[in-house]
Amino acid sequence: MQLTVLAIFVALFVAQVELLSLSGRITNGEFAVAGQFPYQVGFNVSFGNSSTWCGGTLISHRWILTAAHCMDGAVSATAYLGALNITNDLEPGQLRYQVHKSHMIVHANWTASTVANDIALVQLPLAVEFGDRVRAAELPRGLNGSYSSYEQMTAYASGWGRDSDSSSSTSPTLRYVAMPVMPQARCKLYWGGSLSEKMLCMSTSSGKSTCQGDSGGPLIYKEDDKSYLIGITSFGLATGCEIGFPSIFTRVTSYLDWIWQHTNN
Repeated sequence: MQLTVLAIFVALFVAQVELLSLSGRITNGEFAVAGQFPYQVGFNVSFGNSSTWCGGTLISHRWILTAAHCMDGAVSATAYLGALNITNDLEPGQLRYQVHKSHMIVHANWTASTVANDIALVQLPLAVEFGDRVRAAELPRGLNGSYSSYEQMTAYASGWGRDSDSSSSTSPTLRYVAMPVMPQARCKLYWGGSLSEKMLCMSTSSGKSTCQGDSGGPLIYKEDDKSYLIGITSFGLATGCEIGFPSIFTRVTSYLDWIWQHTNN
């Protein structure tokens, strides 16, 4: 009976799926403190006559990983590194870089209609020095070519999006949520055929979630003193981010070869 009710719920809402865009947020999250997420990047992305806000993750001295739907068609972007308050251009440790579209690499098989291969790379114009406020996240490490599914493990998502469904603008201050990665089988009950093996889900109980403006931002698994980038914020339900519907992320372990191919050239 529960599955039948859930199937009806999915049928009512699945058509309302949309990409996360400028008006999104970390809903019901905690405020970050200086140096807590040194790999976090913010992007003010320009499309010529319009702009949007997205997130990203620093993965080396020059490379940032983000979502394809953030950079597809972009003309340029301003990258914010080491920031807590994106409205404060005098914030200690905050760095800003202008990036031209020639330094953006959108996955060749990115498909907007199915949100497949929602991954992109951005190269900074110069290498950044690492410190307390700016440092790269680690890419996942496997054993004999096999990687964890991270199911049921606690992961951290962060960004500058709105802090509630009633808010009309992005948050000036970085926020985060810590929630478990949802088992793939359970997530399929919500998203059905929209979910591929190259995606993973984050539970959004208690209204804690990512949404539009957090697109491209990090989903991090912490182990010892390491922060591993396991997901890229991709999409969620258009009707709201506080209703408990799982958020979807691009699964980074599915694209490690693609990342290494482009960043090692």
